[in-house]
Amino acid sequence: MTEPGRGPAAVAARDTPAARSWDPSVLPTEQVGSIPRPARLQRAVLDAEIGQVTPEELAAEQERAVADTIAALVATGSPIVSDGEQRRQSFASYPLGTDEVEAGPVFAVFADGHHRVVPSLARGPFAFRAWAAEDVAASRSHTDLPVKQAVISPSMLSLVVPESGLPGYSRAEFLDDVVAGCAEDIERCFAAGAARVSIDFTEGRLALRRDLRAPWAGPAALGGFIELINRVLDRVPAELRPAIGVHTCPGNDNDSAHSADVDYAELIPELFQIEAGYFLVQSASEREPDRVARLVGTQLGALAEAGRPVPRVLLGVTNPTSPKLETAEEVRDQLVRAARFIPADRLGSTDDCGFSPYLIDEKPRHGSPDFARDVAFAKIAARVRGTALASDELRGGASAAPDGGELVGSGAGATSARISSVNGGSQ
Repeated sequence: MTEPGRGPAAVAARDTPAARSWDPSVLPTEQVGSIPRPARLQRAVLDAEIGQVTPEELAAEQERAVADTIAALVATGSPIVSDGEQRRQSFASYPLGTDEVEAGPVFAVFADGHHRVVPSLARGPFAFRAWAAEDVAASRSHTDLPVKQAVISPSMLSLVVPESGLPGYSRAEFLDDVVAGCAEDIERCFAAGAARVSIDFTEGRLALRRDLRAPWAGPAALGGFIELINRVLDRVPAELRPAIGVHTCPGNDNDSAHSADVDYAELIPELFQIEAGYFLVQSASEREPDRVARLVGTQLGALAEAGRPVPRVLLGVTNPTSPKLETAEEVRDQLVRAARFIPADRLGSTDDCGFSPYLIDEKPRHGSPDFARDVAFAKIAARVRGTALASDELRGGASAAPDGGELVGSGAGATSARISSVNGGSQ
């Protein structure tokens, strides 16, 4: 007998555009992507590299971690879930074949002094060797809830080949292949049943850091990155655009960030030149989260004034680099304050960053990956509950408080009306 909720009708329902739509009655909330991998899985990966664990045993360990991750996310009340990237070595490496890459230049130097490198393509042409859609398909076997998927950005992939290109393979040819592959990666995710797809863009803020130890970085890189992402979005069917997000953060690896010192005022005006349907914007770990909301609100107003589509913005309300738990009430309060600047019909919540973008992650501030994993689920539960509380408080419209007074900041009520006009109503 078919298990209730898992038959063909249920699968078809999850594949419809309605599954990708945004409920106008509540503030949306979703995770960025990664969840810390259990220490047991991290050991299995290392043991597999030296032949102490068979591929079949590793696959079984990965499947165990995926099932546990999805079950734990369901228990938090999350309205949309993912596998937490339990099968991935990192957010940046899944499309690359192991036999065609080598260690490349430094990607980022983190505040604690450690660094990560960019994989370097040894020969051309570039092509995806694995697809994020494979994770979507596997996740759907564990849940009937909508599934989201994080994917690599074309800007991150652009770093795996030097500016000079490879012998017989020009830089322009390489970027054409990257754009085509990234667009197909996104479309495959939706075809596999993803409700939403977000593009990891941690290198956006990092590009502005002016760090000579990361030779690719510098303000000139950011414009090229944004152009690449827009080229990808231009290739994706327009009806999918509202469900495609872009995520920005200052990094999170070994409980340390790589670009938190970069002023958001430099990045945010450029970020919203990306023609995505929504954005996931780190905020909770900023010194002034309300300033982030104000900067974002200014850009949304400018887009509305220019007659351009205005995206949703999911603000980070939990800090994955810290073991300190946020309360639901703190989450609620941050979102209610943000609604003074961002119209409530464009506002939502997320976590500041993926909780563990790299598989091997010691989590020194937490004490262990297993404790960090438990903390992550507790933070997510607080985010979900706090977002529901904020929805209750903001219900009744972006421009009116429960007592009939003005809820949003100066001009934001008019901005909300302009946004609705530009977008033809809620996405």
